[in-house]
Formats: sequence, structure tokens, C-alpha cells
Amino acid sequence: MTNNYTPPKVWRADKESGGQFANINRPVSGATHDKKLAQGKHPLQLYSMATPNGVKVTILLEELLEAGVSAAEYDAWIISIKDGDQFGSGFVDLNPNSKIPALLDKSTGSRVFESGSILLYLAEKFDAFMPKDPAKRTETLNWLFWQMGSAPFLGGGFGHFYAYAPEKLEYPINRYTMEAKRQLDVLDKQLADNQYIAGDEYTIADMAIWPWYGALVLGELYDAAEFLQVQDYPNLQRWAKQLNTRPAVQRGKIVNRNWGNGLQLPERHGSADFTAIAGSN
Repeated sequence: MTNNYTPPKVWRADKESGGQFANINRPVSGATHDKKLAQGKHPLQLYSMATPNGVKVTILLEELLEAGVSAAEYDAWIISIKDGDQFGSGFVDLNPNSKIPALLDKSTGSRVFESGSILLYLAEKFDAFMPKDPAKRTETLNWLFWQMGSAPFLGGGFGHFYAYAPEKLEYPINRYTMEAKRQLDVLDKQLADNQYIAGDEYTIADMAIWPWYGALVLGELYDAAEFLQVQDYPNLQRWAKQLNTRPAVQRGKIVNRNWGNGLQLPERHGSADFTAIAGSN
């Protein structure tokens, strides 16, 4: 390794860090500009973007509607994180951490932020996709929080240094590739004896994990499938493909999406929106 870095005694943000998201990185929190959030007619107002964390929530909302829970109708507004929308005053009021997704439940006045918290809130609100048996519920929560703790190593670690950093550095890529493959192995072994992540029921644990790890092994994340040799995880592959055939997953993937190939639905205000964009392609 070359170009060794010696940290100063006191770190200061005196230059841009570089990389794809350098323009929005800063060491302080809070709003940078005034901007009210739009609101639609439904009780649930989602402010998000179709990153893996955002897709978790839109999959759950679409699964609830697919299951006939009409009260789960929602408006979804795009928050362009590349443009700094997450630092608008209205969004910061909803989520002081300035990360998507964030949810406003107008029926209760509740703000809900952090994707895992939103999944749990909606599952409990609508009594769906969360096992009632105490042992199965605990196992579901085990895997929900596994995802919350593990994905930063996949995204902020592996994904950043492999795909987004301004230069390719061997040490961090090797470090986070090791951890990413270990996590894939954890999931593959869990799915060897279980149809779904937490057992025999489809739950919010599956919805939390699929947009990260399912998309990764299907070649939809970081263009890293060959590098990570994802074919070495057959049980994870089986599960990822199984969930990818679900209509609600297919719909949830495109909500708040405004980039890339395929269908995109930057804003969603009703089920008819999907018919409209399908007919236009």
C-alpha cells in the first residue's frame, strides 16, 4: 500500500472528501434551506427515494394493499438525496437525521423515521407480516435488526469503496468484501432450512433484507455480482428470485425511482399510477 495517511491531531472539514456523494456530505445536522413538504390525500405520506432503504417501505405498503388492506393507501413523494432534498426544513422536521425514508401518518400525527422503525410501525398498525407467535415474532425481529446493523457494512463499506469512492483502494475493498461475503454466507445458511428469512412466514424481515441482499445476488446492486461470486449462495439465490416474482415487490421497486433502466414512478398517489406508466412503455 502507498500514500499512507497520517491523521492530524484535530480533524477539520476543510476540503471536499471526494466521491459520488461528496457534495452532500457535511459534519453537522439540520436544514440548509426552507422547503415545505407536499402532502396528498391519503393518511400515509411517504418521503423517500428508491434506494434499498426506501424500497423496503414501498414493498411493505404494496404488499399491504395486495393483501386487501385499503387503509394502507399512500402518497409517495421523491426526496432526491443527490440534490440535497433531505436537508430541506420540512424533511428535517420529519427526520432530524436527514435520511430517507421518512413517513408521516396524518391519522395520528406521528412522524416515523429509520426504515426498520417504519416497517415495524406499519406491521403493527395493520397487524400484518409480523407473526403472532412470540417465538416467531422474536425471530422476525432478530433478522430485522440484523439487517439494520449489517447493511451499513455492505452499503457504506463495500458499496462505497467498490463503486463510489474517488479511487480504488485495496485495503478497504478487501476489508468490506470479506464482510459482505460473510453476511451473504450467514443468509445462505439461514435459508438452507427456511423458506423465508425468519422461518415459514413471509415477514417484514424479508422485506428489509431483500432490497439489499436479494438485489445484490440478482446483480442489481453495485454491479458486483461477478466480483462477489454470488452464484456460490444457492439458497440466497432461490429466495431472492422467489421474492422478485411477487407483484408487490415489482411495484415497490419502482416507486420513487427516477433513474436507470426500466419502469420508474417518481411519485405515487394511487394504484392507477402503475397502470399509467405501464401503458406508456
